[in-house]
Amino acid sequence: MAFTRRELALKNSPPRLRQSLMSRTVSAANFKVSACVAEHIGDRKDQQDRVAILTSPHYPGTLMALLADGMGGRSGGRIASDQVMETAKNLFQGLPERGTTLRDILGQIAAEAHAVIRLTALASEKEPHSTLVALIVQRDSAVWVHAGDSRLYHFRDGALEHKTIDHSYGSQLDADGQLVEGGPETERYKNILFSAIGIGHELRLDYGEVQDLRPGDSFVLASDGLWAYFSEREIGAIVHQQAVRDAAESLVRQARERARGGGDNLSVAIIKLDKLDRPIDSGAD
Repeated sequence: MAFTRRELALKNSPPRLRQSLMSRTVSAANFKVSACVAEHIGDRKDQQDRVAILTSPHYPGTLMALLADGMGGRSGGRIASDQVMETAKNLFQGLPERGTTLRDILGQIAAEAHAVIRLTALASEKEPHSTLVALIVQRDSAVWVHAGDSRLYHFRDGALEHKTIDHSYGSQLDADGQLVEGGPETERYKNILFSAIGIGHELRLDYGEVQDLRPGDSFVLASDGLWAYFSEREIGAIVHQQAVRDAAESLVRQARERARGGGDNLSVAIIKLDKLDRPIDSGAD
């Protein structure tokens, strides 16, 4: 299995961008995984969004993308989103694999970050909390978890396959207890969250997975400071037609233009599967 990784800081560019590249041979098909993250402070005084691409020596050939949008006052929001990131790094990068499933890892990250942030809230008399959306890609499968209103989109050849439903009072439960998007009558409640990491009542986590990844698949993780300015079709087209770094730059630039000086912090992670130019020797180091 061949594995390459590159992180890049782009100078003289308004958004902060980092890029990771991963290539591998997977079962019957060769594809490469390219990932890029970007964040922008928007028109706020403080940056409370955090976004990252992680790899781990304990999970070779595996990539994690995660995004956290902190809330809870000037410092409380950053405390919460920082804790989500620190917990993810400690668990994913620091602990050896012991038969734990990828879903279990995501659940443990959410639960431990939630517990620590609740303790911080009690000690500091603040109410820090954070959204979380996290994705793990391993071979030809992916699993994700989310809490709050930061979103994950899964596209296949630019067409939407799946989108997470916001944990806000703008959503509704169907007869099976599954979240669905609310109608116009719930629009006024869309920014009121009923679940987030560190929230003062029961934490709800929703999971998803796909088991047949192929070239043409892509994932977008986005905070509400970005997705609020785009339709699903726009995001899918931009990511499908452009390389990950160009797509991240385009989304951030257009979101800033559409915000017209009133934009929130924004962050995005893009993960894209493409065909290899040539097969990789599966026996390579």
